[in-house]
Amino acid sequence: MERLVERLEKAVERLESVCQGPGMCGDGSSKGVAQYVQAFDALLAGPVAEYVKISREVGGDVQKHAEMVHAGLMSERALLVVASQHQQPAENAFSALLKPISEQIQAVQNFREKNRGSKLFNHLSAVSESIPALGWVAMAPKPGPYVKEMTDAAMFYTNRILKEYKDVDKKQVDWVKAYLSIWTELQAYIKEYHTTGLTWSKTGPVATEGAKAAPSAPAGAAPPPPGPPPPPAPVSSSTDDSASRSALFAQINRGEGITSGLRHVSDDMKTHKNPALKNQGGPVRSGPKPFTAPKPACNANPSQTTSPKAPPLLELEGKKWRVENQENATNLVISDTELKQVAYVFKCTNSTLQIKGKINSITLDNCKKLGLVFDDVVGIVEIINSRDVKVQVMGKVPTISINKTDGCHVYLSQSSLDCEIVSAKSSEMNVLIPAEGGDFTEFPVPEQFKTVWNGQKLVTTVTEIAG
Repeated sequence: MERLVERLEKAVERLESVCQGPGMCGDGSSKGVAQYVQAFDALLAGPVAEYVKISREVGGDVQKHAEMVHAGLMSERALLVVASQHQQPAENAFSALLKPISEQIQAVQNFREKNRGSKLFNHLSAVSESIPALGWVAMAPKPGPYVKEMTDAAMFYTNRILKEYKDVDKKQVDWVKAYLSIWTELQAYIKEYHTTGLTWSKTGPVATEGAKAAPSAPAGAAPPPPGPPPPPAPVSSSTDDSASRSALFAQINRGEGITSGLRHVSDDMKTHKNPALKNQGGPVRSGPKPFTAPKPACNANPSQTTSPKAPPLLELEGKKWRVENQENATNLVISDTELKQVAYVFKCTNSTLQIKGKINSITLDNCKKLGLVFDDVVGIVEIINSRDVKVQVMGKVPTISINKTDGCHVYLSQSSLDCEIVSAKSSEMNVLIPAEGGDFTEFPVPEQFKTVWNGQKLVTTVTEIAG
């Protein structure tokens, strides 16, 4: 029995020495590191590590892409550490702190654009469409739903991967599961620690453009000095308070006699019946004004401030034509094109764009009431997150993809009738086929489907609605 007690005492001493060391204590928290940074580290060590591992096994472009994604997540971790040790900065300083993350997002998306001929293009597209989810740190008050929206944008391509490799290569299926689990876990993480936006420290210096995480306090270091004490409460005498309350209750208990000391006001003493009295005795004091919510001097959350409108852009950047933030522009033309070039049209409203010649691909993203006319595309035309757009093919295009778009009219040419149109999460889509005399015949793209179990598998057919 004595030996058992002795062994238990030694075990306790060992545990105490571990808890006093620089690592983990009994509460599972690492000294000097905020709890939500530790939780993010768990995300990196779990789903992210699994995704990177499988990406290395797949190899090629997928492996390179995964390394970029990991770099973006590490940039995000650095920002979380800064936020845990600093107070919220001004908008311009916060934008500078976000720059490393935005650069990594851009690098991931550019890699997809530069490798459109890759055999693993669906993998690159799934990552490229969802990587803006890293920008949740600038979203308020709903960063979680923003990540969910970005994850949904990847589903179109991950479903393609699953369909292609479901019964062929299990590793590809595992890659999809590992990648999507990153964003699923991130949503849960945000819900627990940053529900309405990035959580900043209540103490410490205000974060600046060059703010860096302070080193963790070594084990056994003295805690920082406490802040100034709150101002003392006003001193009041309990005896005076009780006497005042007694006098008040005595007045109330007099019943109707409480008004006996009031003086009667005759009509000649009332200002509304004798206007001359209003000008006597100086200006009349007005009553209290109705309550109105105070207007904040500045918005504490930079993501909620109205950002200045981005300038319109139409330029060739490398092999990528960028057409961005155009409004009410009806004569946009891209004419000097090459086969290896791509066009990216972003946030254009009430505008018309014509692309002459033959290029590799065209992407419309977040556009409203846009008209696009183009000659030939050798790859794909993608329409994403847009509304009320019209696309006309003058030459030939093999594939048109419509994703998360409401209102899309596609005008096909005689030589593009074999075009494959793929749609997902979209509505009000119509394809117009050329007829005699230069007219077009309109055909709606089905939006409603019927799925039944035939005893062996699910069978899905288009639901025909009469009328």
